[in-house]
Amino acid sequence: MLQKILQNKPYLAWYVKNRSTLSDVSTLEHILSYGNWDDILEAEKTVGISKMKSLFQEIASKKRVNLKPQTLNFFQNYFDKYA
Repeated sequence: MLQKILQNKPYLAWYVKNRSTLSDVSTLEHILSYGNWDDILEAEKTVGISKMKSLFQEIASKKRVNLKPQTLNFFQNYFDKYA
């Protein structure tokens, strides 16, 4: 579902040849890392905040997290408050 956002905004995953093969978790990680607030709201509108929270928790629970600490902290607080 989230791959449609990457099709419209290829700059979010510029180094990936076939963006349609990315999982929702990987796509959300790209949006959180490289997107702006409008991209994040579009992702939330596409999958819903509860699904987005579960995808984010999957990202955050990995041994190696590719998000900046500030980004990780912001979205942990955001989802705790709004989801």
